[in-house]
Amino acid sequence: MIRYGTNPIAWSNDDDQSIGAHISLEDCLSDCREIGFDGIEKGHKMPSDGDELKSALDAYGLRFIGGWHSSNILATGSTPEVERAAMDAHIAMSKAAGSDLIIICECSNSVHGNDQVAANDRPILTDDEWDRLMTGINDLAAHASAQGMRFCYHHHVGSCVESADDIDRFMAAAGPDVYLLLDTGHASFGGADPEELARRYIDRVGHIHCKNIRQPVMETVRAEGLSFIEGVRRGAFTVPGDPDGCVDFAPVLRIAAKAGYDGWLVIEAEQDPELRDPRHYQSMGHDALRRMAVEAGLDRDAAA
Repeated sequence: MIRYGTNPIAWSNDDDQSIGAHISLEDCLSDCREIGFDGIEKGHKMPSDGDELKSALDAYGLRFIGGWHSSNILATGSTPEVERAAMDAHIAMSKAAGSDLIIICECSNSVHGNDQVAANDRPILTDDEWDRLMTGINDLAAHASAQGMRFCYHHHVGSCVESADDIDRFMAAAGPDVYLLLDTGHASFGGADPEELARRYIDRVGHIHCKNIRQPVMETVRAEGLSFIEGVRRGAFTVPGDPDGCVDFAPVLRIAAKAGYDGWLVIEAEQDPELRDPRHYQSMGHDALRRMAVEAGLDRDAAA
């Protein structure tokens, strides 16, 4: 079954919490219910207690999809025990809220949340760092899998796993408990082809983020050495169906359909809500994504 979800960063940004600070969680969830989303990912305005989170979402008929967890494997002083303990707290919250999904990204050296550092200046790992990262990732994934959780790694602009080569190296070393979170927008921004990633890894994809890109803004961020957050402010990201976007979702959805992908399609498109009304854009994205999924043969239930 294909389920359609979103992320509250369209209403209130997590990296720069001044963006959308005026929008309440209730307004966000009300919009999601009226648009027709099945669920939503974690945002900073949501309760951190899993039971409270489930109750808050239940009131709007929404499921909790899952939440971001930052690993710090490459940080000085990090140990497997410390990393597992931090993830266990996230797992407990997720299970109580009704999710079996972890969205994970190595953030010990990421620059995507730093407004003072260019997105171009993201970390490039040495061979030793790659070995250390993948040993830690495989350990965490096995630990999560033993608790019934699906461990999905989020390649991300500004992080140590951004480019096509990074993703290939990551997946080559990833163990059987590691799934890829395929993000169409972060792939495009990082210079990877979402269709090629889908073709290569669809059998190992555990979650899909349908993020669109405004190419002129992306090119400005790269050419002028702007931060990831500044790119967000300028509107680098948008939703499926926006004519300003350059991502071709159809091939990815067709590949997913052929492989029998069963899970979430999530619109993750952070924008400044003062400039781009989230209800309007998320409605546009929801309607376009459902239509494309049906046309691709991925959402057979809706087609029927």
